[in-house]
Amino acid sequence: MARYIFITGGVVSSLGKGLMAASLGALLQARGYKVRIRKFDPYLNVDPGTMSPYQHGEVYVTDDGAETDLDLGHYERFTGVSARQSDNITSGRVYRDIIAKERRGDYLGATVQVIPHVTDAIKEFALAGQDDHDFILCEIGGTVGDIESLPFMEAIRQLRNELEPDQTVSVHVTLVPYIAAAGELKTKPTQHSVRELASLGIKPDVLLCRAEHEIPEGERRKIAQFCNVRPQSVIPALDAPSIYSVPLQYHQEGLDAEVLRAFGITDAPAPDLSAWEDVTDRYFNPEGEVTIGVVGKYVGLPDAYKSLNEALVHGGLANRVKVNIKWIDAEIFEEDEADITAKLEPLHGILVPGGFGERGSEGKIASVRFARERQVPFFGICLGMQMACIEGARAAGIEGASSTEFGETSEPVVGIIEEWMSEEGLQTREAGGDLGGTMRLGAYDAKLSGNSHVSRVYHGAEMISERHRHRYEVNSAYIEPLENQGLVFSGMSPDGLLPEIVERPDHPWFIGVQFHPELKSKPFDPHPLFAGFVAAALEQSRLV
Repeated sequence: MARYIFITGGVVSSLGKGLMAASLGALLQARGYKVRIRKFDPYLNVDPGTMSPYQHGEVYVTDDGAETDLDLGHYERFTGVSARQSDNITSGRVYRDIIAKERRGDYLGATVQVIPHVTDAIKEFALAGQDDHDFILCEIGGTVGDIESLPFMEAIRQLRNELEPDQTVSVHVTLVPYIAAAGELKTKPTQHSVRELASLGIKPDVLLCRAEHEIPEGERRKIAQFCNVRPQSVIPALDAPSIYSVPLQYHQEGLDAEVLRAFGITDAPAPDLSAWEDVTDRYFNPEGEVTIGVVGKYVGLPDAYKSLNEALVHGGLANRVKVNIKWIDAEIFEEDEADITAKLEPLHGILVPGGFGERGSEGKIASVRFARERQVPFFGICLGMQMACIEGARAAGIEGASSTEFGETSEPVVGIIEEWMSEEGLQTREAGGDLGGTMRLGAYDAKLSGNSHVSRVYHGAEMISERHRHRYEVNSAYIEPLENQGLVFSGMSPDGLLPEIVERPDHPWFIGVQFHPELKSKPFDPHPLFAGFVAAALEQSRLV
């Protein structure tokens, strides 16, 4: 019998519910329990796939091809449990499915309403696919009081009544702000937030109180008294120096023990936190440091490259070094070429990440050229690999080499692919079709060339599986001239049609991949490409 933990947030957004859910899942997992974490998003988009990264951060892609909320990345990185399409639902997806059923006549003439039809759909999502899990954590996006989240709150209320009394627990994440002028912590926002939640019929069992200052025992008792919980159920959550110290911090404050007690579980095994202790030791006690420049389009918002940021940190953990990340707007290289040397020369490695659209593309190509000519370790991901191929084509004398994504070109080194094979069979798309859900999404295999650099990075593997999210591909018609220029296509799709990996054998470390390896990296299991890239940057740092 799976037990359910419903996680809500109050007072303000961005309190870290996703990180809290991931940390709690990791702590329960460390006690030997099997966990799965799900995200309920109240917005009306079917998924975040067409949303600007500046609106909602990165789009996290699962093995089964779902475009999901970035919190699922936290869940995977902290628990190692692969997320799937059934772990993220939005209001848009719920309403789309309900309207489709209504049009088919599935409701037999009934009036379709929020209650019971919408709430029943949300409950079905929460209860589906338990897979013998011990705990299923359900994070509700947004803030209590938001009009969009009301159907989700009502669904939770109903589930807490319909399931067994010891089968559900409510954890509410709230804020205890510090008023500097008064020199005081204020508990009133938390009281109001819990009251708002109670007005929707949900009584929280555990309160996780975010704060910048220590919450005195007296204030915790006050919160408990006014919010109708035990004092031990008021868990302080102070700002942490690293997200990877959060699980240990929450355990020290008693979060996992209090949640288990709320379920009536008092004989749980002690947690084995050795993996997290090793991660924090490596993070806080590095034996060196490197500086990596990320030349991208969305550098104004770090969450736009959340998984990339964390994967670079993981590469540092693997090499026991601190990774300093310099976020560089690719457009600045298009305005003044003198900036290229000034910005890139101090770096120990250059990474060009994925992205969409023409803006900043010439700056990214200039960064590739700098890395190639100066022998600086280079890592191109998705669009970054495509830019490496365009730069290689131009170096080979192919004037006008470009991507059809940027407009009409006489030399389409990169172009849209209209058909490809997946496990589900033949997939098709049109250049002018819908944007949402029409890319090559999810896990695909790639066959590696023997005796290649990337084969050694993957420890001699002949076949790998990595996650994709892109609409355009490197045109295989250009493979021969590119290889004549020095690029080697060391990874291809199993049918040999789609380029997956390029590298330069005459370069210290120059690899471009069509997929997104950052999506599979974890602190206790760094992705080999990031571990290798940071190792190359470390070697570069010793040369300068």
